[in-house]
Amino acid sequence: MDITATTEWTALHRHARDQQAAGVDLAGLFDADPDRAGHCTSTVGDLVVDWSRHLVNDGTVELLLALADRAGVSERIAAMLSGEPVNVTEGRPVLHTALRAPAGEAVVVGGVDVAPAIAAERDRTGAFVRALLAGERRGATGLPIRTVVNLGIGGSQLGPAMAHQALAAFRSGGVECRFVSNIDPAALASGLDGLDPAETLFIVVSKGFATAETLANARAARAWAASVLGSEAASRHFVAVTANRDAAIEFGIEPDDVFATWDWVGGRFSMGSAAGLAVMAAIGEENFAAMLAGMRAVDEHVAAGPAASVPMLLGLLSVWYRNFWGFQMRAVVPYSERLRLFPVWLQQVIMESNGKRVRLDGSPVGCETAEVVWGGVGTDSQHSFHQLLHQGTTAVPTDFIVMARPDADVAGAAGAAERHEALVANCFAQAAALAFGSPAAEDDSHRELPGNRPSTVILAAELTPPVLGQLVALYEHQTVVQGAVWGINSFDQFGVELGKTLADAILDDLRAGAAEAGTSHDPSTRSLIAHYRRLREL
Repeated sequence: MDITATTEWTALHRHARDQQAAGVDLAGLFDADPDRAGHCTSTVGDLVVDWSRHLVNDGTVELLLALADRAGVSERIAAMLSGEPVNVTEGRPVLHTALRAPAGEAVVVGGVDVAPAIAAERDRTGAFVRALLAGERRGATGLPIRTVVNLGIGGSQLGPAMAHQALAAFRSGGVECRFVSNIDPAALASGLDGLDPAETLFIVVSKGFATAETLANARAARAWAASVLGSEAASRHFVAVTANRDAAIEFGIEPDDVFATWDWVGGRFSMGSAAGLAVMAAIGEENFAAMLAGMRAVDEHVAAGPAASVPMLLGLLSVWYRNFWGFQMRAVVPYSERLRLFPVWLQQVIMESNGKRVRLDGSPVGCETAEVVWGGVGTDSQHSFHQLLHQGTTAVPTDFIVMARPDADVAGAAGAAERHEALVANCFAQAAALAFGSPAAEDDSHRELPGNRPSTVILAAELTPPVLGQLVALYEHQTVVQGAVWGINSFDQFGVELGKTLADAILDDLRAGAAEAGTSHDPSTRSLIAHYRRLREL
């Protein structure tokens, strides 16, 4: 179905034009409804979500929900949760939610209950981490493992690295964790700096065990370890997380050290699987389980009533701005130093999922799809890009994320409470300034802030494992809502494949001598190859 051809889409277009022509403004919406903040604040799990500063009224929300109903959003969510193959281009279910389902709950894929397999991997990863932290899992020389290095890229790195940083207050202290993703030699060099191979364990995370960057880094890491320990002993310092068990064993990893993920878990949604093994090693099995429980709380909230869920509302607000206001971007600004990587993780979740130009049936979409997601941590970002948010010519809906209390491990530091209150005040002030602005002083238009720029504020008591899990699931489900409205497949990523194929062909020419240069490339690429060869020889 082309959602843009429906009466619901037309009604929203008319409504948006009417609102814009009437000069709808946030100050007026609050004047018309003195209790707007109360009416437009929702809760899910431990999260308080204030969406009162959006350019919507009750009529807007009704029309958006009608659009979602026409697009079958609730049905698509139900199909996803029940294990139907909603990833139609690859014929797969999408069951990252099963990774955090309660023990004993059946999860059927292709007529087979995979819940026992999920439980078995939970037990294996838990046992591995317990042994690692207890010093029972040691290196080849008998020394305990002091550092874990996660080798992965994309979904095999972004989520785990983000969670590891976010939950620093809950690290057990048993092992240090590092993350290496970039094929740039400097990345691995930095990741290995100061480490002893005898006390280092590498986790190679690759669903197909074929990701070029990850395997290149894994081979280099193995050579580094073997240079000190010897080739045979080095294998004791590698484990794998993959759906391609045979390839991992062929690489040289012991069968008992290969942990499973599945093809029905997309990489960008895989943090709750063994792909999060480094996170579990850092924070411990119990805290990892608490993070999964936070994710599950949002899953259950959505499953109980998709049309009334907070992710449904937030996903529809994104559709409202992307398609009916022409806003192309969303900024995400966590007022939490340890959520610094959250916008980076979210870029993949939203833009890799919904950066699509054809519908499920392969026909072109009739509207804009994924928003461009970017952001940074507050208060740093106030001295960086907030100038554009407040006075730029482009309106950017913004999500602010903030905690009521400082992180547990720094709460007792001198002046921590006062500084944290200043942090919260800055967050609230930015949302207010975006919404209501300020008039020009004495006809000085340079000082005028127009306001009327929408934002969401997400507040929780403290950044804990359950709260992080709830934030992750909140945005995952928003992404699914958006894709369902647009009628696209949010679960494949063929757009990343062409560049990989071209890179292989170009690499062959970069390594070849001048006389062996290929002619299959476009003129610009051939010119760049020639310049590269010249510069390499300087």
